[in-house]
Amino acid sequence: MTKMIVCTSIYEVTEAIEKYDTLDDWNLIVVGDLKSPKNYSLKNGIFLNTQDQERLFPEISSLIGWNCIQRRNIGFLYALKSGATIVASVDDDNIPNNNWGKNIVVGKTTSANEFKSKNGIFDPVAVTNYPFLWHRGFPIQKLNERTYEDLGSQLVTVDIEAAFWNGDPDIDAICRMEHAPNCTFDADPFPFFSRSIAPFNSQNTFLTASALSEYFMFPGVGRMDDIWAAFYLQALGRQVIFTEATVTQKRNDHDLTIDFEKEVLGYVNNHKILAEIIGNPESLKRYVPSDSWRAFELYKTIAKAFIN
Repeated sequence: MTKMIVCTSIYEVTEAIEKYDTLDDWNLIVVGDLKSPKNYSLKNGIFLNTQDQERLFPEISSLIGWNCIQRRNIGFLYALKSGATIVASVDDDNIPNNNWGKNIVVGKTTSANEFKSKNGIFDPVAVTNYPFLWHRGFPIQKLNERTYEDLGSQLVTVDIEAAFWNGDPDIDAICRMEHAPNCTFDADPFPFFSRSIAPFNSQNTFLTASALSEYFMFPGVGRMDDIWAAFYLQALGRQVIFTEATVTQKRNDHDLTIDFEKEVLGYVNNHKILAEIIGNPESLKRYVPSDSWRAFELYKTIAKAFIN
């Protein structure tokens, strides 16, 4: 099993990156951007500078564009090209705890608590000890419908493992403006899952190579890039499981008004996308800019060639 970590960064090597760079059994890939330090250096991992990226994947690099977190897609392709079987997508402000990467269940069949949703949409934060918060990307039109039936322990085959995050959690700008939480998530009820579609992010998430070949962070859709990627994967039948917090997020500086502006597309459309996408994954195309969808199609072609 070859396990790789993929991240983007425009900062000097952060505390989180330093720790990921020293983990046994994992290989780190950091994808640079135009704003990244020219002297960025890792002790063990690989840094893909702008020239590396244009040399390796020129067409998709051009379609994605620069100065955006969606450069991470280049790192995903490089990981698959390098033979990765499990890929962890992380952020450079999510500091790994001692339990990070231990006992991961992605790619396995395991037992976990199953939650059943009546409306086909599941908010993973709602069943934790912070039920008044909600995951970024959960449709705000459905906030009053987050009551789920606990079906108890069930067997599930896992394509994606979305681990949680202590500290500043992954909630949307409205939720963060209202609550400004600093979270410590209880170990109960993890691990858990739902057979309904749920938002999950790209900041502490493990994927099989097969799932990663269809997981693409869409340029041009603001802070819905990873959320819509999550919806698409699950519409294909890929199963996500949520596991206990293994990072502490010390969030980089953000202007919450700018975050809000970048989330408006999701506030307006996520409930509509979720009503359409089940059984029809390609319906997402209507909501994505044409160049972004072209990049996605190219990404899938390249990725699947690497794993076949």
